[in-house]
Amino acid sequence: MGHAEDDAALTGCTVLIAEAGMVAACDVRGGATGTRELGVLDPAHIADRIHALVFAGGSAFGLDAATGVVQWLEERGIGFDAGVARVPIVPAAILFDLAPGDAKRRPDAAMGYQAAAAAGPGPVAEGNVGAGTGASVGKLGGIERAMKAGIGSWTEECAGTGGSTVRVSALAAVNAFGDVRDTQTGRLIAGARTAAGSHELMDTAAALRRGIAPAAFGRPTVPQGNTVLVAVATDAALTRVEAGRLAVMASAGMARVLSPAFTRFDGDIVFALSCGALRASVDAVGVAAAECVANAIVRGVTQARSAGGVPGLAG
Repeated sequence: MGHAEDDAALTGCTVLIAEAGMVAACDVRGGATGTRELGVLDPAHIADRIHALVFAGGSAFGLDAATGVVQWLEERGIGFDAGVARVPIVPAAILFDLAPGDAKRRPDAAMGYQAAAAAGPGPVAEGNVGAGTGASVGKLGGIERAMKAGIGSWTEECAGTGGSTVRVSALAAVNAFGDVRDTQTGRLIAGARTAAGSHELMDTAAALRRGIAPAAFGRPTVPQGNTVLVAVATDAALTRVEAGRLAVMASAGMARVLSPAFTRFDGDIVFALSCGALRASVDAVGVAAAECVANAIVRGVTQARSAGGVPGLAG
């Protein structure tokens, strides 16, 4: 995994690479997605594996970051063997982060290439990095009342067959319209504040039920950009159909901590990635994945620092 960001413009991208390819599927839950090459995740598609997954800020403009990742992979001979060339299969999804930073500077092919070149094993950088650089949560009252969010990650284990132990990890780029709840207590920990200078949370779900309309760019029904993007990866060997079930089960983790989740203003997507050889029940892996997703989203807000005038829990 690798990150690249523009700290001045408050935007960036995150890339997950598997040179040998990985089985992948996705579960689309939000109503405002921005994506590239999701068609390759259909079990009927001829390309049975992807080689990278890109999360980027910049709204639809940020999809250009995938072009740089494709270039980096092609230079190394990584991709689907089409005879005359190896074609890298690189789905991508974006989140909207144009409000807090410089809306004219977005992730591009050069930034995608930079993130791919920076990719490697080791500890996952969290908070204000990569696709989480300009992320925020709680946009009911506009960006002025939002709180900073970013990248979060979490790993769980579950029993595999034959006495093996399977690992499941989630990476979340947290940029929700709504609020985030603690996984243990259910208490709101980050989200829309009652006023720009306040630390008190208004409770977005409760406010919507009272008929309070979202603030927007002059339009009362289109709040300033959102989306939570999640990648769940496991070393269990899954078919593409099983990966699809894993993505669906992992989405439960979003619903546990996002309040509200899956709105028409969000582009929420969970990607499921399998790049191992261990055997395990997809149901067991799915239960662990939901836990990973919930905790990764919480870390996406607890590890985020204040930026662009938007306060974060990490200072």
